[in-house]
Formats: sequence, structure tokens, C-alpha cells
Amino acid sequence: MSAVSAVTSGLHAALRLAGGRADGVALVPGDHKTIARSFWSIALCVPPVIVRLLMSWADTGIPDDAAHLIGREVIVFVVGWLLFVEVTHRLTPMIGRGQQWGRFIAVWNWCNVIEGMLVVIGGIPGALGAPEIVAQACELVTIGWALWLEWYATRLTLGIGSTAAVSLVLLDQSIGIILASLAVSVSL
Repeated sequence: MSAVSAVTSGLHAALRLAGGRADGVALVPGDHKTIARSFWSIALCVPPVIVRLLMSWADTGIPDDAAHLIGREVIVFVVGWLLFVEVTHRLTPMIGRGQQWGRFIAVWNWCNVIEGMLVVIGGIPGALGAPEIVAQACELVTIGWALWLEWYATRLTLGIGSTAAVSLVLLDQSIGIILASLAVSVSL
């Protein structure tokens, strides 16, 4: 499988999963090459991270240290991503799912691309000046969809129950929140 076909296959799998199609998992093998190529998804997720930051500045204006803030946001994002990968690599064997980790992390990587796009799409109405209730509803729906997608992909690829999948989603979100908080407190 070439790098281009790995990217298209991974994105196609993630889109199928986002639509509630469990067969998307079968499109991503768990071999080492597929796992390695799935990390191209990080590069595809950086633009939505930057767009979300720019959208947050829509009301306040772009700060003087925008380049620094964008750089910090991207670094926190990538470190959080890789930290979750490492933690799950160590955690899945402890819960008897070490053999499924390769496919899990490859699918999880590609689903992050869709999740990032969902969050950006959810912020568009607010950025365009939609009424607050509409803007918040759109954000809530797309963030909920993104969290559901991560839960669904986790549950399917690892073959675990709902509660265990929720725990891994909470772990992922907690890592991001803690790192973002640390990054802000260090820069103050």
C-alpha cells in the first residue's frame, strides 16, 4: 500500500465510522507500515487547530504574539497526541488488548482528522455572526459527534465495552486539557 493510498484508505475508514458504519475499521489493517503512515494524520490536523485558534480570536482580534500562541498551540496539540499514543501503547496490554493496539491507534489517528474538521465546522456559524443559541447548538452537536466518533472507534477497534471506551476518551481529553493548562500557566 502506497503512502497516498494509506492516507485515502485511513480517511475513508474514518468517514465511514463517523457515519456510524462499523465496517470502516476493516479498511485499516494493524500492520507496522499502516500504523506508521497513519501518523501523517497529525499534519492534516494542524490546519484545523490553527483555524480554531483564529476563530477564537474573531471577537477579540489577533493578538500581537499570535505566531507565538499558534506555535504553542501546535506543540501542545502534537505532544498531547503522542502522549496519548504512548500511554495507550502501555495500557492496552494491561487490559488484555495489546494485539489490537496497532489497528486502534491507526484508526484513532485518522478519526482525529474528522474530529478536527467537525469542531471547525461547528464553530463556523458563530464566526459568521449567527445568533448565540444557534452558534452554541452547532458547536455542541459537532463536539458531541467528535467525542462519539472517538468513543465508537475505540470501542470497535479494541473490542471493549462502552465504559472502558469512555475511560479512554476521557483520558485523551484529560491529557489535552492538562497540557493546555500547563502551557498557559508557564507562559503567564
